[in-house]
Amino acid sequence: MPSLNDIRTTFLDYFEAKGHAKVDSSPLVPRNDPTLMFTNSGMVQFKNLFTGQETRDYVRATTAQKCVRAGGKHNDLDNVGYTARHHTFFEMLGNFSFGDYFKDDAIAFAWELITKEFGIDPSRLLVTIYHTDDEAHAIWKKVAGLPDDRIIRIASDDNFWRMGPTGPCGPCTEIFYDHGDQIPGGPPGSPEEDGDRFIEIWNLVFMQNEQFADGRLEPLDMQSIDTGMGLERIGALLQGKHDNYDTDLMRALIEASAQAIRTDPDGPTNVHHRVIADHLRATGFLIADGVMPSNEGRGYVLRRIMRRAMRHAHQAGASEPVMHRLVPALVHQMGGHYGELRRAQPLIEETLRGEEERFRSTLDRGLRLLEDEVARLPDGGTLPGEAAFKLYDTYGFPLDLTQDALREKGLKVDLAGFEAAMAEQKARARAAWSGSGEQADAAIWLDLADRHGTTEFLGYDTEQAEGHIIALVRDGAEVEFASAGETVTVIVNQTPFYAEAGGQVGDTGRIRVGEAVLRVTDTKKVAGLFLHMAEVESGEVVAGQTAKMEVDHARRSAIRANHSATHLLHEALRSALGDHVAQRGSLNAEDRLRFDFSHGNALTSEELARVEADVNRYIRQNSEVSTRIMEPDAARDLGAQALFGEKYGDEVRVVSMGRAEGSGKGTDGATYSIELCGGTHVARTGEIGAFVALGDQASSAGVRRIEALTGQPAMDYLRAQDHRMAELANLFKAQPEEVGDRVRGLLEERRALQAEVARLRREAAMGSGSEVKEINGMKAVLKVVSGVSGKDLGPLIDQQKQSLGSGIVALIADTGAKPAVAVGVTKDLTDRVSAVDLVKAAVEALGGRGGGGRPEMAQGGGADIAQADAALAAVEAVIAGA
Repeated sequence: MPSLNDIRTTFLDYFEAKGHAKVDSSPLVPRNDPTLMFTNSGMVQFKNLFTGQETRDYVRATTAQKCVRAGGKHNDLDNVGYTARHHTFFEMLGNFSFGDYFKDDAIAFAWELITKEFGIDPSRLLVTIYHTDDEAHAIWKKVAGLPDDRIIRIASDDNFWRMGPTGPCGPCTEIFYDHGDQIPGGPPGSPEEDGDRFIEIWNLVFMQNEQFADGRLEPLDMQSIDTGMGLERIGALLQGKHDNYDTDLMRALIEASAQAIRTDPDGPTNVHHRVIADHLRATGFLIADGVMPSNEGRGYVLRRIMRRAMRHAHQAGASEPVMHRLVPALVHQMGGHYGELRRAQPLIEETLRGEEERFRSTLDRGLRLLEDEVARLPDGGTLPGEAAFKLYDTYGFPLDLTQDALREKGLKVDLAGFEAAMAEQKARARAAWSGSGEQADAAIWLDLADRHGTTEFLGYDTEQAEGHIIALVRDGAEVEFASAGETVTVIVNQTPFYAEAGGQVGDTGRIRVGEAVLRVTDTKKVAGLFLHMAEVESGEVVAGQTAKMEVDHARRSAIRANHSATHLLHEALRSALGDHVAQRGSLNAEDRLRFDFSHGNALTSEELARVEADVNRYIRQNSEVSTRIMEPDAARDLGAQALFGEKYGDEVRVVSMGRAEGSGKGTDGATYSIELCGGTHVARTGEIGAFVALGDQASSAGVRRIEALTGQPAMDYLRAQDHRMAELANLFKAQPEEVGDRVRGLLEERRALQAEVARLRREAAMGSGSEVKEINGMKAVLKVVSGVSGKDLGPLIDQQKQSLGSGIVALIADTGAKPAVAVGVTKDLTDRVSAVDLVKAAVEALGGRGGGGRPEMAQGGGADIAQADAALAAVEAVIAGA
């Protein structure tokens, strides 16, 4: 009996032998189709090849594509576990031709594979075709020899595939297997077709037409093939089963679940184990492809799937978290073909454990509330919408989880009451919302978020994506279109553009909508919406169109490097200065980073050098930068640093980088930096390149600020420094390492020359000698001097006092501007006259005010040098009267 892994390999190898390129499955988050929440078919990754917008180095391809249907139009969640063929996660086997072969080869390949390679009895097979497709009818008769009654014409759209309202389309042919008349049901197209006797196993799409808006259907220049075969369905058939959950792969996961919970896999808890097995696959692959549980978008769908599985585990008897313990079984079954599953195993296990621990803390209380409400209902009653909303709002029970629990009791929920309670809560939130931008704009953003939901951020994993334009806003109002030269805010359902937050600036880049090109100048976030501030460079953009978005890669890379360097800088500062260091703000732009932190003193040059060296050491380490989603308290228990004053939700993104190397942070090998952060980061620290601290300065009381450069700006800065040093060395005709000694020698020489010039200036100012007067029995030198400044008067007075031995010296400096005056009195005379009194007399005469000092030395300034003689006379009068 072939395993599902064998069947997958046989399919891919068959088509590879037929000249098809074996192409890896694309991620579950589609990057080229914004209308899809998850990849739900094999053709999604080839969409642009079918439309001719893209070409590759092959025209034939084959894949085993991961698919999820658990949200939006393709939502099988409610049926999973209760039916034989519904799944949230499944694999779609497919072969594709992009303008190469067409119907003849597609049908021949399919018939040969299923009858020869898979050995299916041709007599049990029948096909459907679109009712007007005579060509397909003729090929089936020629290739398979099928009689007319086993080639069924279907007139409905079930056998005509369309990519959308317009665009490539074409008829289908579906291959069915007849399980026998012991199974209820009739052939396709009959009134009994919903039975399980005839099961579709393969759908071949002949993409031969183009649908136009006016209803015209024209032949395509490039006719192509798109096929899809569910691995689980063909696996059940080849393994002789009538239920996908009885296949070897699903059975292994069911038994792993039963063993972990210690129950019988085929007993009363069988449905629970089926749900767990299915949801384990969806959960594991979604997390491996970058989706994390959250309260919106894809993350919310993932959380619904996880919590549905966890409730079933609880009902099956699990008394503690169990989902994470099943991941090794999943990886064992599927990790051989899907390497991403094996690589992400630790993250999957940790995410499941954390989510289940959180959910179990409220699960018991929520279920008790539900049981109490149900007990009050009459037989066949309906659960009030308010009760369902309380379960959702207080206990984290998605509506479909409550519906699932009630389904087992034959009860329903009052959906209108639930929606009314939800609307009331939104109204309260709207009234209380204070906004994060212009208050006048708050209403439109809230209204758009209510109507369309919040924007999903894809930028952790990609810098290019397609999005659906849900609104264009200009001057606070929605507009239908914007033309070249206009500025407009573009809102999409999903985006790779990072919105300004947490110190990281918003992304810039380009948006292309058909022939129109928009330049995104900034990205902000309000009410969960990402606002792309854009200028229309050419063409016209219309709301509702599909937009191709591309972030400015070079700018994002530089921002990312600065952000990651900020984390390393924070930890380096804590290591150098102490654990009191905490982030007080930051800026991560493309050209620099700025980091504010709590610390009372300026950093010494040695401390700054140590910090810079530590950051560069961890850059050179080139360690992986990892991210995890955790509860805030759990993250802080792990040692994660948080931004002061930042508000965190129920979950946080934890960014870790570096392996400690004896830098004072615990044992070598421990994680160096762990922080709560929602920004974008490098994949490995080596991508930062280099780090240069430009200096340390005060930001506010008790807060210091470091500005720094990384990457190319850091290298440019260092190169400029080298260039300046080379210029200095050339000027000094010395080696660079000798420049310091040369500069110090010049400074010493300069100081000596300045002292000599000052001495000569003072001598010139005093002339060959000074006239000494006898006033009131005291010697005095009273003089106006020129060629000196006010600061020269002190040394001149000291020199004259020393020459007099005992006496008074009063000098007025003619500086060419405001005159300066200074008076000195030897100590033996200060009991008779004070230098302060003498200066005040001179200053007043010079038209100035004030003046002061000590009894033996005082200084002041005046306004009018023409009054210098009067000022000296005033000094002499005070001495005479002493």
